Amino acid sequence: MGHTARAFWLRSPGEGEIRAVELPEPGPADVVVRTLYSGVSRGTETLVFRGGVPQSQHAAMRAPFQEGEFPAPVKYGYLAVGVVEHGSPDLIGRTVFCLYPHQTRFVVPATAVTPVPDDVPPARAVLAGTVETAVNALWDAAPLVGDRIAVVGGGMVGCGVAALLAGIPGARVELVDADPARAVIADALGVGFATPEDAAGDCDLVVHASATEAGLGRSLELLAAEGEVVELSWYGDRPVRLPLGEAFHAKRLTIRSSQVGTVSPRRARRGYAGRMATALRLLADPRFDALVTEEHPFEELPALMPRLADGTLPALCVRLWYP
Repeated sequence: MGHTARAFWLRSPGEGEIRAVELPEPGPADVVVRTLYSGVSRGTETLVFRGGVPQSQHAAMRAPFQEGEFPAPVKYGYLAVGVVEHGSPDLIGRTVFCLYPHQTRFVVPATAVTPVPDDVPPARAVLAGTVETAVNALWDAAPLVGDRIAVVGGGMVGCGVAALLAGIPGARVELVDADPARAVIADALGVGFATPEDAAGDCDLVVHASATEAGLGRSLELLAAEGEVVELSWYGDRPVRLPLGEAFHAKRLTIRSSQVGTVSPRRARRGYAGRMATALRLLADPRFDALVTEEHPFEELPALMPRLADGTLPALCVRLWYP
């Protein structure tokens, strides 16, 4: 094809830039996608941006179409929505989601894209990766009718989990976050809200997604006897201390890890494609629009990432649009 595109690269920890990249010639099984929107997965991408991926996790943390190596230079990201311009006739003109970094156009195998349902706006579909993580978390957690549940951490993933939990009949669902402004988002999602000190205890299940030591400690405190914390946070190179004295053993508490890189064994027969298709179907619900709190043109990403990393831009999902 001989065409070029523009892509966001981490040049060095804390410094990003947009580069011209050459697109490969598409093969017979490939598609060419023109990007409409991409989303910044704030927790993971800011950790990558500051160079916080431990060397032991370099292979596990690779994005599907990552280029370069950690800590830098690296092209990283995985929330892209675009229109198929070239490829299989049944896909040409379709809006698709792909786990691809921030880039204006790209070439991937047709098997790497998932068509966006007609009732899901393309702008909302950038949340598919986040909702896929939430789906996997609920498959791991297996919440029950009438459960008392807290979601600690009101970021993208925590809010996505809370939105799905809101549909469980009879459940008491509370989003817990240190920022009182998250109460507005909790209300839009149809769940309760509390700051950590005011959160309701005696929980059957706590989903932790704050990526803080204090948040995980508070999650344990909120559990009833035999309760379980499902840990979604990834701490990168930061050590975490836990209060495993006190009532941890007497109450027979459990901490279970959940990570989207593996389909929950409880739903392994559904596979990655089935999990992503489920996430996209769920995005027909307009409540998920509350997770997008900033929108900017793609060209502004190098200036936005430092502000996201240092907290001066306190956004949930930042959606980028492509001219």
